[in-house]
Amino acid sequence: MSQKLKIVTIGGGSSYTPELLEGFLKRYHELPVTELWLVDVEEGQEKLDIIHALCERMIEKAGVPMKVFKTLDRRAALQGADFVTTQLRVGQLKAREKDERIPLSHGYLGQETNGAGGLFKGLRTIPVIIDIVNDVQEICPKAWIVNFTNPAGMVTEAIYRHTRFNRFIGVCNIPIGMKMFITDVLRLTSDDDLKIDLFGLNHLVFVRDVWVNGQSRFDELLEGIASGTLSANSVKNITDLAFNEGLIRSLRLIPCSYLLYYFKPKEMLAIELGEYYKGGTRAQVVQQVEHQLFELYKNPNLDVKPKELELRGGAYYSDAACEVINAIYNNKQTEHYVNIPHKGHIDNIPAEWSIEITCTLGQDGAQPTPRITHFDEQVLGLIYTIKGFEVAASEAAMSGDFNKVQLALNLSPLIHSDNDAERLAREMLLAHERWLPHFAKTIKDLKVSEGN
Repeated sequence: MSQKLKIVTIGGGSSYTPELLEGFLKRYHELPVTELWLVDVEEGQEKLDIIHALCERMIEKAGVPMKVFKTLDRRAALQGADFVTTQLRVGQLKAREKDERIPLSHGYLGQETNGAGGLFKGLRTIPVIIDIVNDVQEICPKAWIVNFTNPAGMVTEAIYRHTRFNRFIGVCNIPIGMKMFITDVLRLTSDDDLKIDLFGLNHLVFVRDVWVNGQSRFDELLEGIASGTLSANSVKNITDLAFNEGLIRSLRLIPCSYLLYYFKPKEMLAIELGEYYKGGTRAQVVQQVEHQLFELYKNPNLDVKPKELELRGGAYYSDAACEVINAIYNNKQTEHYVNIPHKGHIDNIPAEWSIEITCTLGQDGAQPTPRITHFDEQVLGLIYTIKGFEVAASEAAMSGDFNKVQLALNLSPLIHSDNDAERLAREMLLAHERWLPHFAKTIKDLKVSEGN
């Protein structure tokens, strides 16, 4: 590696950026970042300015020779980049609010990475990430892209299906939260060697085994969760409901919190509809948290990441990204949980699928752990179903075709009527028109058909 270590963060005005910088600062002795470039769009200029000023104060406090830059010119920022992180939200939180409210208005789960809301976040996001990938291939082709823009699984699937770029790794905070939960309940210390066998798709992962210093501790963990003495919910944005004891014992797997949407759809919908009819959705809560965070960030005396950032549902995303970058840069050959194409490593799913799995990371990227070569049969049907939805979503995003949007919606197990799928497709395409340039002709035709 060269003396210079340049990292470009696209979506640099995000409230998560101080955590990302904190991660780089605490690893500076082994990850000596010389330049951090924060890139955003015009709508994010004010937040970018606030974040940049806070980052400058944090760097000054840390006393390290790192420079932080801000720009709206992505292509200029990418010159000479070693790593690119993507943490963007097309349409910002107002678009997320529509992703939640419109499905709920039709009696369906409104969630930013699942069902109709997840599809439309993907439709807005995938073309933008592909544009970034194309720029990286042209300007800094040896750079690694570490993506923690949701829906991360759908995005990773689209990149490997629709580009030839192979230095793209998707990162999620859900496995990190599960690891922290396991560390806590097993009362482990930094001296303990913890390995977790985790597999599935993004926001659809299962823990199959837990190894502490070479010994399996899975049975005691499973018993605690099955009996209800332990709660495995590790995220702020999902209601903490316990999985049924019989389900956990029969699966002999520990599901991540997002699987509540598939194992408890009736209960989760009831909770979300209750919040919706009271006038609130998760997006509105997040907007309030964001506002409070940026008020804190403006304080000229603040020079550390505030504790309040942990109220955001994606806390620890950024730390996970720092760990991935560190492992690649220093060829660490350490274990992480990432989204990559498995290339036939798993013997009972299609070879071209991108999956989320325990991997070993080094200078050549991520390699799935040899401990997992087979997906458990009892959850294979659900995994196939959601992967079918992800593949259809990536095809729809690239095509701008109304019928492909309908197909993706109908393939989601969270949509229960083909007529409702058509209604949702129409209403959400029109609502998100500004952020869906790929769908310009489709939306024009919809307006004509509806007499607008």
